[in-house]
Amino acid sequence: MENNIALSVNNLNKYFYDPETFQVLKNISFDVKKGEFLTLIGKSGSGKSTMLYVLSTMDTDYEGELFINRTKLTGKTQNELAAFRNAYIGFVFQFHYLLPEFSAIDNVMLPALKLGLKSKEEIKENAFQNLSLLGLKEQAYKSANKLSGGQQQRVAIARALINNPSIIMGDEPTGNLDSKNTRNVFEIFKELTKERGQTIIAVTHDEEFAQNSDRTIELADGELLRSE
Repeated sequence: MENNIALSVNNLNKYFYDPETFQVLKNISFDVKKGEFLTLIGKSGSGKSTMLYVLSTMDTDYEGELFINRTKLTGKTQNELAAFRNAYIGFVFQFHYLLPEFSAIDNVMLPALKLGLKSKEEIKENAFQNLSLLGLKEQAYKSANKLSGGQQQRVAIARALINNPSIIMGDEPTGNLDSKNTRNVFEIFKELTKERGQTIIAVTHDEEFAQNSDRTIELADGELLRSE
């Protein structure tokens, strides 16, 4: 596998078995390059969110192979996958999932404290740098529930970055935002790929958001319709 590949999926098949057997992903293969901003699109029920959960290692009930950073993740235990996720994957969801009573900086620090590779002082400094990068320097010590929706989502992005992940995965990261904040998040993602070489994979319903990303993969009825 080439050095510039961040993620590779080979012959991915996924079934749901309740109430009857249904194939939700059908023989999907593609690579994602390091520093690429990739969007996954498709109608509701096309399989895009299901695929993101497989790519993120949250869902292990599939056929095929998944590699991230040239590490084969298929077949690893749940504990091994949880450790890998915390070290190498950052998550941004439609809802920010911040702890409301915690300050912005405390929310950002949590994944790094859990990983435990750096001192609390180093983690705090990195968290502050990430908040500054996202224009939230002045809001660092404000409770999450006192921030606007757009600010909360930027805190969630800062949190996703705290462990310097190989990949940020977003599940409708702008789905709960107005058009102005959607553009803000898009610009942040673009800057992260350009300035930091960050790899980003995001599921979205927003056509404009998808069209302006580096590459779009479209799913229809569980099949790869196009990749361009």
